[in-house]
Amino acid sequence: MKRTRGASGCGDPHNRLADVTIFNSSSRILRILQRIDRYPAQRHRHLSSNESLDPEDWETFRADAHTMLDDMIGYLQHLRDQPLWKPMPVGFRERFDAPLPATPSDLASVHRRFMDEILPYGGGNPHPGFMGWVQGGGTPVGMIAEMLAAGLNANLGGRDHAPIEVERQILRWVRDLVGFPETAQGIFVTGTSIANFIGVLVARTHALGATARRTGVLAGSITAYTSAASHESVTRAMEMSGIGSDALRVIPIDDSGRMQLPALVASIAADRAAGRVPFLIAASAGTVDIGAIDDLSGLADIAEREQTWLHVDGAYGALGMLAPDVAPLLHGIGRADSIAFDFHKWGQVPYDAGFIMVRDGSIQRDTFASSPAYLTHDTRGMAAGDWWPCDYGPDLSRSFRALKTWFTFMVYGSDALGATISRMCALARELARMVEANAELELLAPVQLNIVCFRYRSDDPNPLNIRIVADLQEGGVVAPSLTRVRGEVAIRAAIVNHRTELRDLQSLIRNTLALGRAAEHGESA
Repeated sequence: MKRTRGASGCGDPHNRLADVTIFNSSSRILRILQRIDRYPAQRHRHLSSNESLDPEDWETFRADAHTMLDDMIGYLQHLRDQPLWKPMPVGFRERFDAPLPATPSDLASVHRRFMDEILPYGGGNPHPGFMGWVQGGGTPVGMIAEMLAAGLNANLGGRDHAPIEVERQILRWVRDLVGFPETAQGIFVTGTSIANFIGVLVARTHALGATARRTGVLAGSITAYTSAASHESVTRAMEMSGIGSDALRVIPIDDSGRMQLPALVASIAADRAAGRVPFLIAASAGTVDIGAIDDLSGLADIAEREQTWLHVDGAYGALGMLAPDVAPLLHGIGRADSIAFDFHKWGQVPYDAGFIMVRDGSIQRDTFASSPAYLTHDTRGMAAGDWWPCDYGPDLSRSFRALKTWFTFMVYGSDALGATISRMCALARELARMVEANAELELLAPVQLNIVCFRYRSDDPNPLNIRIVADLQEGGVVAPSLTRVRGEVAIRAAIVNHRTELRDLQSLIRNTLALGRAAEHGESA
C-alpha cells in the first residue's frame, strides 16, 4: 500500500522538527549513558570512598598528639619562667593573612606554628602575675577535660544522652549552693554577658507574659534599674532585647560602690506615677571596677514589695558562696529571681563556662521553648529525655561546657575551690595594706573582695599611671589594668588567678614604684 506523505510525517515541517529534536535528544542521552558506563569508578568515587578525616596512620597521630599534650603540660608547669605577655613583633600579624588553605599540612608542622606563633603571644591570664582583668587562670585538669569533651563532640541542645545529665547535676549543685528551690532551672552559656541577656528576657516574660515573644514591647512601657557601677552587659542586654537602654534607670552608688536604695525606690515611684511598669532590678555581686556587692537583702525586699524581678549579676562574686568567709557578704542572694555568673573566673574552669539560674524554671521555659517538627521530644529513642537545654536558652547548638566544670569540682572539691577564693581575697587585703603603707601610693577604693584600685601619687597622676600600667604589661612580669574611680585613673589589680602569690604582689608594688620614680625624674626604669 502506498504511504501518503502525511502518514509518514515527512511532509509536515512541524513533525520533521519534532523528529530531529527527538533524535538529537536520544543521541545525547545515549552518549551520556555510554560515558557514565565507561567510567563507573568516577560515577561512584565520592559514594564508595573510605576517605574520612581520621588519620591514615593512627600511631603517628598518637605520637604527635602526645607531643602536643606534653608541650601544653610543660607550658603550664613552667609559667613563671615565661613572659606573662609580650607584644607581637612588627609585621608579625601578616603571617595570619594567608588565604584559605586548599591542600593539607602535616599535623606536626601546624603544631610547630602554634608553638612558635600563637602560644608565646597569648593573653597572659594563666600566668600568676596576671591581675589585669577578672579572668581565671584555668587548670591542667580543666585542659584535659576540654580535650575529652572535644573528642566526645556532644551537642547539648537536648536529646537523651549522658552529657545532659552532667549539666543537670551541676544545675542541682548550683541550686543547693545559692539556696534556690527545686523549681529552679539553669543552663551553661558562654559567659555572664549572655546570662544577663537571658535574665532580662526572662524578667520580660514574668512582667508581660510569653505573648511578648510575638508582640514585642511598647517603647517606654516597662523600666529596669541598675547601679552606676554595673557591668555594661546589663545595658547591652536591654538593647539586644529590644526594650532599649532608654528604659534602663541608672541608680547612683554610695561611697562603697553599692546601689543607693532610697534613690532606687524614688526612681521606681516616679516611673509608676508616669504609668510605666518597673519589671527588673539588676543587682551586682562583685562590681567590675572595685568588687562592690550591692545590698542584696535590701534589694530583695524592694523587689518583693514592688513585685519586680530581681536579677543578680554575680559574674565572679556569686561563687564566693563556696568560701565560708565570703558567703556572708552575699547574704540575700538566694532571694533573687535569677543569678548570672561564670565558672571561668573564680571557679578556674577554662574559657568559656558561664551560667544562668532562674528560681522559677517554668518562666525560663516560657521565654525560650518552641516545638518545631525537627525538635519533637519523644518518650523513647534518641529524642527522649524530659529536659532539653534548648528550651531554656537561645542556643540549640551547645558545647559540653559542663564536663570541664564537672571535672574541676570532682577532682579538686568545693572546699579547695572555696579556700582558693578566700586566699585571693586575703591577698587583695594584703595588697591594700602594702599600698597604704607606702606614701608614694594611694588607695582609691575600699577593698571588699579581690580587687585593689590604687595609683602612684603625682602632680599629674592620670597620664603617669596610664604609662605605668602599659610599662608593667609590656614588662611581662606582672600585669594590672586600668579603670577610673570617681573620674580618676586607677591601677586595678584583680586577683583571680589561683597561681598568684604574695611575691607577685610584692613585684607589682616594687615595679610600680620604680616606674613611677623613673617617670617623675624623666628616666627609664
